Formats: sequence, C-alpha cells, structure tokens
Amino acid sequence: MIRDIFDNIKQGQDVRQNLIKLKAELKEESQRASLLYYMGGDYSILEELLAHEDAKVRKNTALIIGELKIPAFLDKLYQGYETETQLFVKSAYLTAMKGFDYTNLLPDLKKRWNNLNHMEAEESNKKHIQEEIRCLSDLIIAKEGIVKHKFIGYDVPSKMVLLTNRNYKNITLDQLKGIQAKEFNAGIILKTDQLREILDIRTYSECLFILDDLKTCKMNVEEAASAIAGSSLIEFLNKRHEGTEPYYFRIELKSKLPLDKKSAFAKKLGTEITRLSNQKLINSASNYEFELRLIENKEGNLNVLVKLYTLEDKRFLYRKNVIAASIQPVNAAFLAELAKEYLKEDAQVLDPFCGVGTMLIERNYLVPANTMYGLDIYAEAVCKGKENAKEAHTIIHYINRDFFDFKHEYLFDEIFTNMPRAIGNKEEDEIFNIYRRFFKKAPEHLKYGGVIIIYTHNRDYVKKLADKNIYRMEAEYEISKKEGAYLMVIRYMDKTSKE
Repeated sequence: MIRDIFDNIKQGQDVRQNLIKLKAELKEESQRASLLYYMGGDYSILEELLAHEDAKVRKNTALIIGELKIPAFLDKLYQGYETETQLFVKSAYLTAMKGFDYTNLLPDLKKRWNNLNHMEAEESNKKHIQEEIRCLSDLIIAKEGIVKHKFIGYDVPSKMVLLTNRNYKNITLDQLKGIQAKEFNAGIILKTDQLREILDIRTYSECLFILDDLKTCKMNVEEAASAIAGSSLIEFLNKRHEGTEPYYFRIELKSKLPLDKKSAFAKKLGTEITRLSNQKLINSASNYEFELRLIENKEGNLNVLVKLYTLEDKRFLYRKNVIAASIQPVNAAFLAELAKEYLKEDAQVLDPFCGVGTMLIERNYLVPANTMYGLDIYAEAVCKGKENAKEAHTIIHYINRDFFDFKHEYLFDEIFTNMPRAIGNKEEDEIFNIYRRFFKKAPEHLKYGGVIIIYTHNRDYVKKLADKNIYRMEAEYEISKKEGAYLMVIRYMDKTSKE
C-alpha cells in the first residue's frame, strides 16, 4: 500500500491527500524501511515537493522527511525553514529536524528563539509563533540539556499542601506535631520552616507549594500567563535554590476540558509564560525542574500549586524494582500506619502474596518485626523483592512458592498482605477461589489470636468467606469508595486450632 501511495504522489495524483496518507503510514518502523528501500536512494521527488507552491504540501513533505531521517536533507530542511513565508509551516521543519544531528545549527536556532521571545506578535500570528518557539526550545534543550538547580531551601518558611488519602487525613496530620497545619478536602495545608521534618513523613503522596500572591488565576492564556510571570514565583525559586534563573518548568492542567484542548491550552500558556518572564521561566515538556499544577475550581478559574522536582523524595529509594501489580510504597506506608495499633513489635510476619515486598518493608519500617517471610508464585517478583529488601536494609525471607503449597515449622503472629485482584489475566472466579482457599489455609500458619491485615478490592469476598466461627472482624477501613478498596483487620480466634 505504501508503494502505491508513493507512486500516486510521484504521478501528481491528489498530492496533498496522499502525503497525509503517507505520513500516517510512516509511523511504523517497518513502513519507513519499506519506503526507503523502494526509493532506492532517489529522493528527488521529496526535494521537489519541499519547494512546492502549496504550503500544506511543503509542511507534510517536511514531516515525512523527518520520519525517514535521511541525513542529506538536514541542510535542505533548515534552508526551507529560513525561507518559509507561511508561519504555520515553520514548526514542521523544526519538528522534522529532531531526528538529525543539528548541532552546528544551534547558534542560529538559539538566535531565532531569542528573537521570537522578544517579538510582539500580531494576534492572528500568535498561535503559530508560539508553536515555533516551543519547537525551537525542544531542539535546543534536546542537545544542550539543562543544568538543574540544587535545592537549599529547607529552612525557608513555606506554605505547603500534602496530598493524602481523603478518608484519613488525620493519619498524616497526627504526625505533624508542633507544626501549624490543618485538614482540607485533599489533604493537609501547613506552614513550616522545618522542611526536613515534613519530608520524612511517609503517608503523603505529594508535596506541593502555595504562593500567597498566586493562589488562583483566570482560565485564560494571556491573563494566566501575566499573573504567573508577574507573581513572586521567580523570587520563591531563587530563595530555595543555588544560582538564579532561568528555571525550566512543565504545566499539569487538571480540568474538564477535552484532552486536545487541555494540551493546546498548556502549550500556549507555557510559551507565553516564557515570553513574559523574559526567559527566566522556560517551558519544557521533557526537561524541567518544577511543575505548575493548575486545577480548575468550581468558579471556572485555576488553583495554582508548585511542585519542585529539585526537592528529592528520598523516602522510598529502596524501591528499585516493581512488577505490574506492585502497590505504591506511599500506599503501603499509609496502610501500615492505619493498622498500627494491630502491629506487634518483634512479630513473626507472613505475606503470602508479597510481590516485590513493599508491604513487608513498610510494615517493618513502622513497627520492627522479628522474622518476615514473603511468598510469591512469580520468580521475577521474588528476585526483584530480594533486591528491594537489600536496598532497604531489611531482612525478608523470600520464597518462590504458592502460598497454598507452603509449609512452615512455626506459626506466625501476623499475615500482612495486599490481596490479588482481578486485573490482567486474572478473572473474578479465580480471585474468589483464591479468597476461599486463603481463609481455609491461613489457620495453618497463624497463632491463636494472630491477625490477618489485608488490603482488598473484594470486601464482599472477605465478609462471605471469613468464617465467623474462626475469625473475628477487628476493624474495617474504607480506603477508596471509587476503587472499592478496603483495609481489613481480622483476628484468628479458633480455640480448637493448635497454638
């Protein structure tokens, strides 16, 4: 098919439409190789079309050359870029150049980028100039990278937000002794000049900063960019980092807008902030030091928060390895904290579905255990878990074995686990059967009075299958109503069983 499309282009048949079809086909590597082979080194048709009178033909030809990455075309692409009179086409040449070694062109690209950022564009041209600036920025950063600033603002007074589980914000709030803090709908708001103390808390998912003069802005590119560039943001960054501007940022927009409109808004806003800040704040989607988190509120405006990627999160550095079903370490830490009153110090602990060991590591971090065993049927998970435990300086006895075949010479005080759920290849019937067998098997390994602490997405299975003659429900916590997630604490109380 790709040969037919190319032949139609050579014969001048529906050139613009066929170029669009060809561009779509070339997204696949095999199709690119096929076309290059078919062309046999004769690229004359592409040279002709790059100088075509139709601007859209020139644009799509440039993008096709970019997909094919033919080295000899770099100079022709740049020449086309320099001489192009239609602004909407210029970014296509730059996009095409991404796959080439354009190092020698960097001085010219940087000069053009600087000129555009200082140019007052007519309203009708602004969209295309912003796109050209964005493409130039991507090319420059891709070659030169960025030198990230070092964070030093641990003692600088800051107003912050800690995002937490919405049902149990108190779990994090209770750890903020002596710090001015209060709950809000998504977590905790606090003021502190003791940032290191905050960073050690393991139960928040994100740490974001609030600027008093930039709490909200209008959901309008020009007004939002003016508010952000004219705020204390640069001063805020300079106080907390070695060196000065420029700082590189990305935009995360949380809004009800369709995805394509959100993306377009973020791109335009990022480019306008760069211009209005005199390049002290430079927008980059792939190389950045901080994020502007913009959240649409009930009034249709945007709440503004700042996330600093220069502020390293060292809480879970041990987690070098994961598998698809791995629980996030912050969630495991939160679950352990929630169940803390049921965790016994110096306990014998078993995780029958341990994955890479995150649940056991976080449980042990909070309340040190004696001996911990982790079982999993996946050898890859066990291997990765061993590496994680080593990084965490935690002793866990990993065994690549099915829990239902597991035998052990002594009993455990506690089963602490994230139960399997119906994702991937696992069906609901299979999960139900795992729960049924689990509650029959667990008494073989628990001391009388021992506890089962499970994170589950199948609360009804637990209620139905945990025999009330054997088990007593101690506590139940709704973690997420939307996901049907619960933490459940069950006491083993069968007096006829061996102790």
